[in-house]
Amino acid sequence: MRDTTLCFPVDASGRMLLGRKKRGFGVSKWNGFGGKIEAGETFRQCAVRELREETGLHASEQDLELAGLLDFQFAAAPELNHLGYVYFIRQYTGCIHETEEMEPQWFDPQALPYAQMWQGDRTWLPMLLQHKKIRGVIVFSADNETVQSMTFSDAPELQDQ
Repeated sequence: MRDTTLCFPVDASGRMLLGRKKRGFGVSKWNGFGGKIEAGETFRQCAVRELREETGLHASEQDLELAGLLDFQFAAAPELNHLGYVYFIRQYTGCIHETEEMEPQWFDPQALPYAQMWQGDRTWLPMLLQHKKIRGVIVFSADNETVQSMTFSDAPELQDQ
């Protein structure tokens, strides 16, 4: 699997836009917006493109706030292993709309639907919401759902490529 990006739009009142995945890997889970890097793309270009494709929002690469680098490891399906840069975006234009892949909805940060998200999200997303930059490794069990182990470290110097 190619490396990925994940982008969380935040509005002026602090609400976070999540999308419920409608098909493919992670179906029915709430998540940020993103996907696989295409040939010749930077991580930031990928984040901006995926955000536009999945929500209708337009953003500039320089407005992305790098928050984390996560190494997702799937012991039973190594082809799913990937690195993912995580961004917040607070400046964007456009009208949010549902797409074939995602159903977007705003959530208050204290009311995120963690029970319907990837299991590790309830650990690392609150760290990012506390304005920490992190590096992490998340290892999934044989069912590709349950988290077997997670390690995180502060990464104030974190930079994307």
